[in-house]
Amino acid sequence: MQIERLIQMVFYIVSHGHVTAKELSDFFNVSTRTIYRDINTLTIAGIPILSTKGTGGGISLMDGYALDKSLLSKEEQQRIYQGLKILQAAKYPDTEMTLNKIGAVFRSAMEPQWLDVDFSYWGSDEKEKIKISELQYAILNKHVITFHYFNSELKKSTRVIEPLRLIFKSHAWYIVGYCRYNDEFRTFRLSRIKQLKVVPELFERTLPADYSMTGECRKVYSIPDLKLKFSPEIAHRLYDEFQEHQVRLCEDGYYYVTVQYELNNWTFHYLLSFGKYVEIIEPEEARVMLKERAADIVKIYS
Repeated sequence: MQIERLIQMVFYIVSHGHVTAKELSDFFNVSTRTIYRDINTLTIAGIPILSTKGTGGGISLMDGYALDKSLLSKEEQQRIYQGLKILQAAKYPDTEMTLNKIGAVFRSAMEPQWLDVDFSYWGSDEKEKIKISELQYAILNKHVITFHYFNSELKKSTRVIEPLRLIFKSHAWYIVGYCRYNDEFRTFRLSRIKQLKVVPELFERTLPADYSMTGECRKVYSIPDLKLKFSPEIAHRLYDEFQEHQVRLCEDGYYYVTVQYELNNWTFHYLLSFGKYVEIIEPEEARVMLKERAADIVKIYS
């Protein structure tokens, strides 16, 4: 179709800078007369393409021109760039190449580079890659996946899943799908998935329109409300790690925080990172569990 060729032609000229009508006709497999007709169409559309004859002549865009003047606003460019940077941070395949191409077109969004996204923790290496591309393929093409899964207590299980949605929530990636082991919709954290395989088997299931990850997680994990008391000495961490509405400064000078955390090793190790500056007020079950872990630490140094 002509419109597709016109769009591809603009990107080709942008990426090559200076081309000839013969080069374009060979690339698009059309006559040079068609190329000149397309150039005229683009010029009428407001894209300033220069065409010069003779030695050293050819076809190019006007110096300093960026396609955003005709296609997208600066804000729209920046949203596209932001999305690509997030995909790049998630190790999405070929994103670097796409960013380079976008850079040739959306100059105002790329210069200077105003955004840097990195999901990896300090000290991590390049071998830790999220299997985004495999999961994308499985979800879009309705392929069943299998993997070994380690829960919060490091218990290993083998799962067969009909994958339906990929979610980035808070600081981690999750896959939502129908678990044939549990015969229900479940949510799995990607960092706990090992030996992921996309199998040839296909499925037809879709995710219910009223599905909510939050509600599903609360049902599966029975996440309780934790009421925490923090000393003022640790106040500098609170607004970095909790939402403003979760933190309350009381007349006694202490900070009180209410959050929903699963009662697992991660939660207690996290709370222990605050040392003596945090106390679990309730539930009592959580107080006992943290006390037991603290006692185990004391035994090591007794």
